[in-house]
Formats: sequence, structure tokens, C-alpha cells
Amino acid sequence: MTGPGRRRAATGAGLGCALAVVVAFCLTLGVFTVPTPSFGGIEDLPLPGGADLGPHPYTITADMKDVLSLVPQSAVKVNDVAVGRVTDIRLVGSDSWSARVTMRLNGDVRLPADTGARLEQSSLLGEKYVQLVAPKDGTGSLGAGDRIPLSRTGRNTEVEEVFGALSLLLNGGGVSQLKTITTELNSAIGGRETQVRSTLHRVDTLVTDLDDHRGDITAALDGVNRLSATLAHRKEDVGTVLTDLSPGLKTLEKQRGSLMTMLRSLDRLQGVAVETIDRGKADMVADLKAIAPTLKTLADSGKDLPDSLQVLLTYPFTDEVLRGVKGDYLNAYLDLTAEPGTTLIPPLAGASPSPSPSPSATAQKPAKKSPALPLPSSGASGGGSR
Repeated sequence: MTGPGRRRAATGAGLGCALAVVVAFCLTLGVFTVPTPSFGGIEDLPLPGGADLGPHPYTITADMKDVLSLVPQSAVKVNDVAVGRVTDIRLVGSDSWSARVTMRLNGDVRLPADTGARLEQSSLLGEKYVQLVAPKDGTGSLGAGDRIPLSRTGRNTEVEEVFGALSLLLNGGGVSQLKTITTELNSAIGGRETQVRSTLHRVDTLVTDLDDHRGDITAALDGVNRLSATLAHRKEDVGTVLTDLSPGLKTLEKQRGSLMTMLRSLDRLQGVAVETIDRGKADMVADLKAIAPTLKTLADSGKDLPDSLQVLLTYPFTDEVLRGVKGDYLNAYLDLTAEPGTTLIPPLAGASPSPSPSPSATAQKPAKKSPALPLPSSGASGGGSR
């Protein structure tokens, strides 16, 4: 190699070394970063046969109290059909005991905004997966970045929990006491089946009546609640009433003997009254039956009775008579009709000629003439009697 070629090679090598030093210095200072490939483990590898996410998948999250053995790359299903996969699981916060599960779903899958999530198991010993449950009357749409809250997530019972509960029941759950319980129940119910059946029937009727009147019971409880609130607001007034009531109670306590005596006397009076009523019952019934015709006649008289009572109180000067009073005299015209067979008294001597008798009187047979009544003499002499 000639001299110029060597010089160019040396210059290129120097520039390369300088460039390498500058790049290393920049990387050290963090001026720019170069992405480096990383591998977190076998869980980063996609599972074979997983769901097809399509060209436009979207990501959602769900908060769960317990994720059990759920791992990334687990399936996400809707109606038992895989529509996505789990991409990440982490704690919601440092002080929280709930996990946030990140899921990627196929872009063609549309779910309502109030969709829930439940952790399930494919079989008795199968894998865990997330089941998205859409409500019947869901509204809105679940989109990218949406989060399903803790209130709409849950999980199924684990096999370990079932076996643990069964073990507790069989070992220390009182299974050995079932025979004793059964024997005691048979002894208590034996021979009393009819009474027990009747009791159960009455309990059923009671529960049915209570259910039918649950509105009234609720209204009564509401009324008691309002009463309690009113008493709470008037606590001072209630305290004042109770304080003022104390002297009265002391007085009643002092007169307790008199009250007891009065009550005993009332009890004896009750016995005497009952005995008296029992003895006079027949007479009282007879009197009521006897007065019944009188009461019926009074009832039949109707309006005539009150009108007659008005005339009775003003007799002889009734309202009609008072209309004829002019000053200090009374004008009255009387039309009298004699009864058949009536004897007419002739006028007194010196009296004005009597008016002609009425036609009805002249039509009767002529009656015998009675002697004239003597007039009292008024003697002017010597103090004779009159």
C-alpha cells in the first residue's frame, strides 16, 4: 500500500474511533436511547390457538379483588367465545389489595358501557380466563381505554374452596351430630304431626298476612320514625314535662291508699249495679213494652205535637188572638154552632134582644122552655142583703 492510501486508512480509523467515543459518551449521558430487545420469560410468547385480534384491536382494563392464577396471554371470552387476551396484570396501587387486568380485544367486538367481568375456569382443572358479561339492557359502548370498576367484577368459587368447605364439614362440622339432631326432632314431633302441621299452617298464614300488609307496616315504621324525629327535636320540652310530672306522681303515691279504696268501692258498686239490673230486667222490659204504644202515638202525631205545645204555652191568648188586640180592648167575632140537642138558655130580662138563632138551631125540635132565672135584686133600703 502506498503512502497516501495508508494515510487515508489511518484517518478513517481515527474518525471511527472518535465517533465511537462520542456515541458512547452520549449514551452515558442519556442524550438519546437505543431500544434494546428484551425477553421477560415464556409468558411473553403468544399461546397457540389464541383469539384473533384483527387489524384494529383496542385495550380495556378491569379491577378485580382476586385474580387467583390468572396469567398474561390468558383468554378473554364473550359467551364462551375467545375475543381477546390478557396482556398485563398488576396492582392498582401500593396500598391497594386489588389487581388491574389489561386486556386487548378484537376491534369487531362491541360491548355496552356497563359490561362486567368475571374470572372463570374452563374445567375442573382447566385454565383461568376472563369472561365479559354484557347486561340485557346495556347502554352505551365500551371503547378503548375504558375501565370496568371493582363493583362489576367477580369470580367463581374455586375447587380448593369447595374441598376445604367439604373437609371442614366432614371433619369438624358436626356431621356426627346429625343423628342426634334427627333423633331429637323425631322425639319432639312424634305423635304431634297434626299440631305441627296446624302450627306451620298458621305460621304460613301469618307470614302471608304480613306480606300483604307490608305497605302498612312500612307506613307505620315511617310514622314511628317521624315521631322519633319530633321527640328528638323537642327533647327539652319532654324533659320539662317529665320534670313537672314528678310532683303529681308523688301526690298520687301519697294518695295511693285512697285510690285503692275508691277502686274497691267501684268494684262493689259494679256488683250491686249488675245485680240490680239483673233483678229489674223483667220489669224494665215490661215497662218498655207498655210505653211502646204511647211512643208510637207520639211518633205518629208528627208535626201536630210541637204545634199544640206552642198553643198550650200561650193559652188563652194565642198568636191569633193577639192580632185582634187594639190598645186596651179586644175585638172578636165568634161564630158558634150548637150541637144537635143543645138547650139554649133564653136571654136575661132587660138584656138586649138576642140575635136570631142560627139555622141549625131552629131546625131542631122545640125544646121545653126553662123558667126564667131570677135576677138578683139590689135593695136600696136599710142594709138588706143582696
